[in-house]
Amino acid sequence: MDQVKQKGRGWNILFCCWLVASASATGSLFFSYVMDFAPCVLCWYQRIFLFPLVIILAVGLFPFDRGVVKYALPLAITGWLTAAYHNLLYAGIIPEGMQPCSKGVSCTEEYIDLFGFLSIPMLSLLSFTVIIILLTILTRRRIK
Repeated sequence: MDQVKQKGRGWNILFCCWLVASASATGSLFFSYVMDFAPCVLCWYQRIFLFPLVIILAVGLFPFDRGVVKYALPLAITGWLTAAYHNLLYAGIIPEGMQPCSKGVSCTEEYIDLFGFLSIPMLSLLSFTVIIILLTILTRRRIK
């Protein structure tokens, strides 16, 4: 019975990862297609790492497969690194000369500013952070 409870907890953690990825992908599409916020180059790169997570994590849920972490974690880490770089650009820590968004939409375009610190790049960073933390917890649990 203990093994069944552990498996259920692992499934719940993976489901939470999927929920965060799905909500983030839905929010990204909402900002683009409903609010008409044009994504910058770095936003597109973050989407490249986020959108597959929705499918990969869902595949790992039915049937529960803890091995999905080895596919999801590299995507989440790379997305996190891209989001961290985007946040540094957004905050002005990285100079404009090093911005990949020289043509088209600026990487520092301010579309939203919730509570004085939640921007779209910060929301992306937080989403990837939560996914990485949950996947790390899942790998450290002893679930067979």
